[in-house]
Amino acid sequence: MTRNTRDDGKGGTAVAVLGLGPMGRALAAAFGAAGHRVTVWNRTPGKAAGLPVEVEVAGSIAGAVAAGTVVVACLAHREALEQVLAQAPDGWQGRTLVNLTSGPPDGARRLAGWAAGRGAAYLDGAVLTPTRTIGTPGATVLVSGPAEVFGAVRGTLAATGGAVLHLGAEVGLAGAHETALLDLFATSVHGLAHAFALAAAEGIAPGRFAPLAAGIGDLLAVLAADFAEQLAAGSFPGTRSTLAAARSGLTHALDASARHGLDTGVLAAARSGLDRALAAGHGAEGLARLAAVLAEPVARPADDGPGAERDAAGRAEGSGAVSR
Repeated sequence: MTRNTRDDGKGGTAVAVLGLGPMGRALAAAFGAAGHRVTVWNRTPGKAAGLPVEVEVAGSIAGAVAAGTVVVACLAHREALEQVLAQAPDGWQGRTLVNLTSGPPDGARRLAGWAAGRGAAYLDGAVLTPTRTIGTPGATVLVSGPAEVFGAVRGTLAATGGAVLHLGAEVGLAGAHETALLDLFATSVHGLAHAFALAAAEGIAPGRFAPLAAGIGDLLAVLAADFAEQLAAGSFPGTRSTLAAARSGLTHALDASARHGLDTGVLAAARSGLDRALAAGHGAEGLARLAAVLAEPVARPADDGPGAERDAAGRAEGSGAVSR
């Protein structure tokens, strides 16, 4: 096959998409709709059926890599991607691997080294919007890595939709942003679910509660801007709300949840963070001070490293202390 390596967004770049889960399918469709020549690969055969664009289906990872000058990976997680790439250790010379698989920044740096050792350029990325937005103005994709590499594939990546944001040359930046945003999303979804559970326990209908809950989202947008400004300035005025008041309100929610027998683990953890702030004398300061407090490392016992909780649970289960 003669490869067209032009990348002005119009030249029909040869793109290989690894992984045909919902996001991988959306990406393959967007690249095809933009006029690029798309080859796809998936561990489970048959996933290309029903794609709205014409694609070539590779029978192996090596075949997909051989077919694409830009190889876009979108698998379930970084470990799965590394297992897949191990099946194609060669044939990467002159290609660009764009990894859109979710994962922390240290994994991105490891993959960048893997690619460099095989003569391939590397960009790490994160898709921030749902599959339905891909290929539309509503999509947002974060990318990090060398500026010259991004510049070479920018036209091709534009097929993904509205905003493809290059965060900088440090390859871990996209993963770092995504990980912090996942932190926000996961705790926000839990808070929303827990609030609906507490409302139900108090006899409030979901439809009546929902409009009021939606207003919290608007408040968070305002708080995000305030946090950024105050953290940059190192000043946390308590003119509108204080950490002491926040703790009081949180305690009401925690106590009410406990009375109804609801899980209070996350609320208790949130109050613990506020307790740290108050113990350090920040009770009269604004909410953004909490971010500065939480950024300070927490002292842990010597055996309380990653996996210690899981190991402790395993030991308890082995002794019969954990039942299902």
